[in-house]
Amino acid sequence: MSSDLDDLDRRILSALQRDGRLTHQQLSERVGLSPSPCARRIRKLEAGGYITGYGARIDERKMGFDFSVFVSVRLDRQVDDRLVTFEHEVARCPEVVDCWLMTGSFDYLLRVAVRDLHEFERFLTSRLTRIDGVASLESSIPIRRVKYQAARLL
Repeated sequence: MSSDLDDLDRRILSALQRDGRLTHQQLSERVGLSPSPCARRIRKLEAGGYITGYGARIDERKMGFDFSVFVSVRLDRQVDDRLVTFEHEVARCPEVVDCWLMTGSFDYLLRVAVRDLHEFERFLTSRLTRIDGVASLESSIPIRRVKYQAARLL
C-alpha cells in the first residue's frame, strides 16, 4: 500500500502528524503544493485509510495520570471465547490505554495509566485479576519514555 504514496503524500502525512490543525492553506505552503491539489490529496489519503482520524494528543501527566505500568497477561487457554472475553473486559477499563495481542510467552501486553501505585493496585486486584481466564500477570514499571512517535511514515 505505501508504494502508492509519493513524496508529496508523505510530506503531507508528516506535516499533519506533527500538527493536525493545519489549514489547507498552511499545509499547502509547507509541502509546496497549491491548496486545491493539496486538499484533494488529503481526501484521497483519508479515503485510502492512510489518515484514520484527527485528534489532540493529551498529556496524561497533566490529567493526573503520572504512573504508567506495562502488564503482560497470560490466559489459562488461548481459545476464542477467552480472547473475546478478555478483550471485551479490557475495553471497558479506562485505566488500560493500550492493549496488544502478543506472540511469545504472554498473550497480551497492556499499558495502564493510573494516578499512583495505590490506584494500580486497586485496578489489578479489583478488575484485572477478576477477568475470567486470566492465569498470570507480570508488571513492569517504566522509568522514562525514550521515544514517542504516533506512526511510522518512512
